[in-house]
Amino acid sequence: MISTRCLRQKNVLRSLLFLIYCEVMLMAFRFFNPNPDRNLVGDCVIRAVSKVTDQDWDTTFCDITVCAFAMKDMPSSNAVWSNYLHSKGFNRYIIPNTCPDCYTVKDFCTDNPIGEYLLALGTHVIAVQDGDYFDTWDSGNEVPIYYWKKER
Repeated sequence: MISTRCLRQKNVLRSLLFLIYCEVMLMAFRFFNPNPDRNLVGDCVIRAVSKVTDQDWDTTFCDITVCAFAMKDMPSSNAVWSNYLHSKGFNRYIIPNTCPDCYTVKDFCTDNPIGEYLLALGTHVIAVQDGDYFDTWDSGNEVPIYYWKKER
């Protein structure tokens, strides 16, 4: 015969496992490649910006290229796509340096389950929407440096 206390502990454990499962299922890697030629490398900025601005790849590429021309810089330059995102209502924030090698994209998604973000990962850029991260590969264990958040 199982005691009442044992049943309660079993139910608590079952509830905790369910909550952990739900949290893991809430945020996930989503394959995303809007590139018309299905290229997988070299255009991460265009892919990520097109996702968070809800534009197609061609429109995003042209808009950022025009911005780059006006700034006399390359479209992949942080200054160019940062300027573009700012014009689209995004603000930039630095990720606290409390654990520079252990705070991952997955951690960011868990901490920010609602909203639209663009994460800068050193040499890569990805889109995050409502806890899911969008990329051509699972970059969930990469370490973000800063992010852009859609404010308006």
